[in-house]
Amino acid sequence: MVTPIRFLRPVLELLGNNLHILPATGGAVEDLQHPDVEEIEDTLINRELSEVTAFAETPTPSPHQLYRPTPPLPRQERHLFRFFIDGSIRTYYLGTGIEGVRSFPIQLAQIGAAVIHRADDGTLSVFDDRQQILLLIPTGGRGVSDTVWQQLKKFRSPDGLFEPIDITVPDVISGQESDTVDLRNKGGAKARHRMHELEVELIQATDGLRNENTWLILDGAVKLDDFIKAPYLIGVAKSFRKDPQFYFGRRRREHKDVTALLAGLPYAHRTVAFSAYNGQVAFWYVRLREQRELDYPLMGVVKVELPRPERT
Repeated sequence: MVTPIRFLRPVLELLGNNLHILPATGGAVEDLQHPDVEEIEDTLINRELSEVTAFAETPTPSPHQLYRPTPPLPRQERHLFRFFIDGSIRTYYLGTGIEGVRSFPIQLAQIGAAVIHRADDGTLSVFDDRQQILLLIPTGGRGVSDTVWQQLKKFRSPDGLFEPIDITVPDVISGQESDTVDLRNKGGAKARHRMHELEVELIQATDGLRNENTWLILDGAVKLDDFIKAPYLIGVAKSFRKDPQFYFGRRRREHKDVTALLAGLPYAHRTVAFSAYNGQVAFWYVRLREQRELDYPLMGVVKVELPRPERT
């Protein structure tokens, strides 16, 4: 990751000349990630999926037969997944800015994402990567004045490596602006949203290389603010929302919550595929570890999402 010092010095000089700044005690402090942040994100991104009522495979599964075997495939056999995309993030609290009667956090984030390629022999290599350094600061009634903000925007580097970000701009993860929202938490959420945007942008690096024999795995959901309309990829989430309710049958008489659904899921099996967003996404769950090795039923399970661009 490129050091931010050369970007920060003139930015901090500008802030120091226009604001009263209370620096973080002992220097910049890293904002640690919440342990269930991925589950929170899945809840926010897929907020419409509190109830699931349709299947996404044919013939229509029986409500009493919801599991399918998925035995592991050795590398010597045909394997489809060649590309993998994941991101990383570090967010730092630099201090509190005061302008007039307004006070607000000033944060810095280092974000990155990479595409990893796996060869036939299992060798991994970096296919492409992106990094950004973000200055996270609110504007408007709870942040810097428009005069200061317009000056800050001029420090955006031509290659986009350094960019000031207005954390009050709404998105699916950081949410809408509100007087009750903690701005420091909102800044961290804004940085994570931008990290996911980098991940989505990197999908394009594999355009023309993905096909029915070469697929991509994206860490997380296949929907951010909009659906990802790219073929030959799946999203895999290690943590996911725990509150969906599944209803089966014409009159929705059969019902399971996600815990009950996954409690009966055997090792090396998947659930049937369920439909979301009127068929635009299919998703299912796969158990990767034996339940006896884990503390509760939802551990050792991943959620898999498949975008269906032809339905969007």
